[in-house]
Amino acid sequence: MSGQGGSWAEAFLEMMSVERAAAKNTLTAYDRDLTDASGFLAGRDRDLSDASAEDVEAYFTALGARGLSPATAARRRAAVRQFYRFVLGEGWRADDPSRRVEAPRKGRSLPKVLSRAEVDRLIAAAGAKDGAQGLRLACMVELAYASGLRISELTGLTLAALARDPAYLIVKGKGGKERLAPLNDAARIAVKAYLEVRPGFLPKADKANPWLFASRGKEGRLTPRRFAQLLDEAAADAGIDPARVSPHVLRHAFATHLLEGGADLRVVQTLLGHADIGTTQIYTHVAQDRLAEVVASKHPLSRKR
Repeated sequence: MSGQGGSWAEAFLEMMSVERAAAKNTLTAYDRDLTDASGFLAGRDRDLSDASAEDVEAYFTALGARGLSPATAARRRAAVRQFYRFVLGEGWRADDPSRRVEAPRKGRSLPKVLSRAEVDRLIAAAGAKDGAQGLRLACMVELAYASGLRISELTGLTLAALARDPAYLIVKGKGGKERLAPLNDAARIAVKAYLEVRPGFLPKADKANPWLFASRGKEGRLTPRRFAQLLDEAAADAGIDPARVSPHVLRHAFATHLLEGGADLRVVQTLLGHADIGTTQIYTHVAQDRLAEVVASKHPLSRKR
């Protein structure tokens, strides 16, 4: 898969891995199914990002004519439907071509993005948890928001990466590509506070545990799924609907708030580790819509006299 559709498929598979804890075999099947759909659409000069309802319907029809088992055809249809539900929820498309509707949706559904005040409340709620647990969770939220890390990158951080209080991290992202991820003062302070209590999370027989966010679980480190659960709890404590919060939403907030602050799109692309700037451009729509709302509600000439 290539182009924007390929980038969306990567994001979908990452979400399935992190937020839904899909098994490796399931992810492999989804990848194969979306690649199959992408190949069919390429024959119609389309890809997953711009396919119409007619294109998807033609693909579904073709599955039945290819001699596939009913189970395989059904799974491929389900994979495409789940993919487009994810795309619709992220606001990358304003319609779902895998399910015909009588009238097109009006407006644009924005990706889930937290305001800066909501991020502050989330961090405060995380830090308010008891003792070491609060320091660890606050540290993770601060790092994710300060650096735009993917959840797999966050939970995969080693102690050595932060032991010397660096101003930035060298992160190995998708495809083994390395990039710089910045650390602001708040994140560095949170890391220092957490490191003082980190020994309490070490497995008894694993004093040389290399992971920053060590755990006594079988993996030796905090899992993405457990972080997502703790984030939900912090959101509820902060008075934020947990449905609006996820590890990936913190990455959304990082990118959107940078663009709202005037950051260059190419810089944000580099910080996020996007191979395709088209993926990064999604955030410009979010930032523009949010800024338009501010102007409409706050500008003196927009107010009713």
